[in-house]
Amino acid sequence: MAGPQEGKSSEARKHKGISNGAGASQGQWGRAWEVDYFSLAAVIFLLLFAPLIVYYFIMSCDQHDCSLTEPVIDLFGGNTHLSDIWDKTPSLSWNAANICILWVTFQVILYTLIPDFCHKFLPGYVGGIQEGAITPAGIVNKYEINGLQAWIITHTLWFASSYYFHWFTPTIIIDNWIPLLWCANILGYVVSTFAMIKAHVFPTNAKDCKFTGNYFYDYMMGIEFNPRIGKWFDFKLFFNGRPGIVAWTLINLSFAAKQQELYGQVTNSMILVNVLQGIYVLDFFWNEAWYLKTIDICHDHFGWYLGWGDCVWLPYLYTLQGLYLVYHPVQLSTANAVGILLLGLVGYYIFRMTNHQKDLFRRTDGNCKIWGKKPEYIECSYTSTNGSRYYSKLLTSGFWGVARHFNYTGDLMGSLAYCLTCGFEHILPYFYIIYMTILLVHRCIRDEHRCSGKYGKDWKRYTTAVPYRLIPGIF
Repeated sequence: MAGPQEGKSSEARKHKGISNGAGASQGQWGRAWEVDYFSLAAVIFLLLFAPLIVYYFIMSCDQHDCSLTEPVIDLFGGNTHLSDIWDKTPSLSWNAANICILWVTFQVILYTLIPDFCHKFLPGYVGGIQEGAITPAGIVNKYEINGLQAWIITHTLWFASSYYFHWFTPTIIIDNWIPLLWCANILGYVVSTFAMIKAHVFPTNAKDCKFTGNYFYDYMMGIEFNPRIGKWFDFKLFFNGRPGIVAWTLINLSFAAKQQELYGQVTNSMILVNVLQGIYVLDFFWNEAWYLKTIDICHDHFGWYLGWGDCVWLPYLYTLQGLYLVYHPVQLSTANAVGILLLGLVGYYIFRMTNHQKDLFRRTDGNCKIWGKKPEYIECSYTSTNGSRYYSKLLTSGFWGVARHFNYTGDLMGSLAYCLTCGFEHILPYFYIIYMTILLVHRCIRDEHRCSGKYGKDWKRYTTAVPYRLIPGIF
């Protein structure tokens, strides 16, 4: 599902030198123009079952101590009924609705009304008004990059309000976790439905729309490329990078506060989850300007996949480790804690430095040094549908010489570290690494299929030079 975890794993398109210029035909952009039966079946499956999957995971923790098998066993064994499970599920509440409305409104204000000031005093940080990639219609959108600022303001006010002024308890999020799930679902469906209507009635740019004629596919995958309201409110950047991902660290902090309330201490595993996932969130906002060049912004249209996914899938399933540790506090041995920390930090280093090498190579057109040497690369060419010829350079040295998607490898190492903090008693907290592995392997195959068709023989030269996708010697 969409989210900040897709944004940080979307560099393959860029390091391969895929042109985002006007020379690329519109057919090369975004989602499909036509829907095959397999894609339609996948879309219908996700529309029907993705919300149920999220509910099942959260309900399992709330009613079955985070066991994914007990609800099924109880149902088939006749020990419980679906109506029993539903009756025990907390319902939507006005308190949760008010929290959700206040939260989204506050993030909209931070996003649209407060210009970035962080770039004025933080060396190396790129914020303020930045340009995105060119759209299929030839439009270059401008964005106010102020996510780091929004994160800082939000967390400063959170700590002041909960710990100094005591306006609310720091456990407010987990105390309303399931009622907030209903609010998040309502928000996700409202946003997705509005985006669908907007694309038909008043699109931001009609030339950046794609219609298949299939309602389900268009609803899920989106029609508009960059739906906007006014000059600055961009649906795609806001929902990909604001309500859910800003909340990610607050959700984990709320889980930690609940652990303290229940057991009188915060375990080292909970601290590790907060630290490692906090590093990712801060990395996302520090590199938000770079995020404008990823597949999430440059390739995806805005529909249910992003709208609902960023409102529900991201905040509820990417935080399962912290939720699990509330129900099953794990105090790791010093050796295990250090090992998990190192795994997470090394994964982050690989992920960040791999991206840095690619960005450096691209910015300097190869006139740089990687690992102290002049970079090696393969020159490729392709012809667009209008007959124009374009050229790209595919980096084959540094981390990009180790594997074609080595940034994904670092990403998966960090994801595994999150899960290992929870021990091995239940499979639930390992959903994240399972999901990310499937997602990134699929993305590898999808991106390489596209590049193979685009570059032809040059792509074969590239894969010969860098034979492995993720793990050298294995895959």
